[in-house]
Amino acid sequence: MSHAAPPALTYPEAIVVGAIQGVSELFPVSSLGHNVLIPALVGGRWATDLSVAKPESPYLAFIVGLHVATALALLAYFWRDWIRIIGGFLTSIRDRQVTTTDQRLAWMIIIATIPVGIVGLFAEHTFRVLFGKAIIAAYFLIANGIILYAGERFRPQSSRLADEQIQAGRSDAQQWQAARERELATVPPRQRGGGRHAGGHQAERQREVSQALAADARLSKIGYVQGLVIGSTQILALLAGISRDGVAMVGGMFRGLSRQDAARFSFLLSAPVILAAGVLKVPDLMGTLGNGIRSQILVGSILSFIGAYLAVRFLMKYVQTRTLTPFAIYCVAFGLGSVIYLNVR
Repeated sequence: MSHAAPPALTYPEAIVVGAIQGVSELFPVSSLGHNVLIPALVGGRWATDLSVAKPESPYLAFIVGLHVATALALLAYFWRDWIRIIGGFLTSIRDRQVTTTDQRLAWMIIIATIPVGIVGLFAEHTFRVLFGKAIIAAYFLIANGIILYAGERFRPQSSRLADEQIQAGRSDAQQWQAARERELATVPPRQRGGGRHAGGHQAERQREVSQALAADARLSKIGYVQGLVIGSTQILALLAGISRDGVAMVGGMFRGLSRQDAARFSFLLSAPVILAAGVLKVPDLMGTLGNGIRSQILVGSILSFIGAYLAVRFLMKYVQTRTLTPFAIYCVAFGLGSVIYLNVR
């Protein structure tokens, strides 16, 4: 009696890797590094099923689905911003000029993603085969932690000053909002147009929109060359263990951006790069590599979407007042622990 071959990817594998991918893609800790290390650390079938170094691994089709889901989460979170940016691109083509904030930012994103797009298109396979090994990913994860720590430790004064200016502006806005809420508290509920909660929610939404517009205005002024330099740092993320968003954040801070603006710019740069990388690999997903595991891919992608959305929402608030140092410590600790374990087991 013949027995059906087991699936190339199990549901527990899809659930764990999908959830970790969504968070680690946007946290500055390298999703590819975790995708390489975790299967190797677990061992057994996980190490066999979840290998990115094998040229024809079904795991590659799985990662395609996760990348598309992560990119969609970024687009969902920044959807209002992307409508403005895409509108800026279209109007710049129509008017044959680049003058507004949205137009400049659109072209900055396009120019900044060209280097990583070209290198990724021609060298992604080589990088993955040569460097997609667990022990190498562990060392690069340690290097990623050092980059994050150095980015905070040696951040230029211009970046620190930018943080202080944004904080001062936010404090003024908060004081205005507090005064507004005190004023609303004296107004009968029927005259508030929806009550205090609705008014507070609307004010919060307006504040977020205002902060986004102000951030984009600042980003659009750094220039195309600076944007190109920051975008080029993403090439390092082709090395398993180096975080795309992490190196872009550090690159942005070293070009004088506040931590918050550097994070925002890195996420805006990441969405088209991650989406393009996923779309280019869709034939793998729809081809023979995806046979028998498409339902597992769907499960993992849903978890990846949820994890990525929650991660970017958390990080955009986190970087307003906190540093990247905890992520640096995590990367060094996890990378060093992985090196020790992989060498002594």
